[in-house]
Amino acid sequence: MTTAPPEARPAFYALSPGGWRDLVTLLHLPYTAWHLSYVALGAAVASSFHWDRLGAALGAFFLAVGISAHALDELQGRPLRTRLSRGVLIALAAGGLAGAVAVGVVGAAIVSPLLVPLVIIGGLLVPAYNLELGGGRFHNDLWFAAAWGAFPAFTGYFVQALEVRPAGLLVAAGCFLLSLAQRRLSTPARALRRRTVEVTGRQRLVDGTAVELDAARLAAPLEGALSALWIAVVLLAVGAVLARA
Repeated sequence: MTTAPPEARPAFYALSPGGWRDLVTLLHLPYTAWHLSYVALGAAVASSFHWDRLGAALGAFFLAVGISAHALDELQGRPLRTRLSRGVLIALAAGGLAGAVAVGVVGAAIVSPLLVPLVIIGGLLVPAYNLELGGGRFHNDLWFAAAWGAFPAFTGYFVQALEVRPAGLLVAAGCFLLSLAQRRLSTPARALRRRTVEVTGRQRLVDGTAVELDAARLAAPLEGALSALWIAVVLLAVGAVLARA
């Protein structure tokens, strides 16, 4: 039997609490980069490619997901244990979402009004998921994969192409499944880091070797896979975008 140390970090990428480190932790940088990569992957398979549209889409999703969604998440029970005040978190959430919507509105005015539905959907997804509206019906594995996987990829594609073609739908479907895999790895990893007080058990191998189980041993393969996946997706996105240069 092992007891989880009380000082264990709430995430493998979390910094020690306090000051600017709380802001860095709040951004969930590996996961934010992962989900922004979906925007780039969608853009890379479009029939036409515009750097300015990609930059605007990345900026909007950074504001909406990287800042607003994560600030709202921290308001729900302080899962990252930051010392940021409630007022600061609310300001970050509201400012990030307002900024993302503003980018979308400008994009719709300059590029095409066809972007308006995506702006509306994006503006609704952030509070619906992160505030667990509707009794939490939007806060599950499938909604996570749709909101933070398929939607960024499809938006990145549609902003470029302004039409729906199989390439965009297939990339969105692939990003949906990647996000689903992320969620199914990160959920037990978070439970081990944030809610586990005690782990009891032993793994006995066929050669008779006994391996004592603890929270760190159980979390290691989950977080190892997550660490490899976010880097892999970022590299794929960068490579795909550079191929369009």
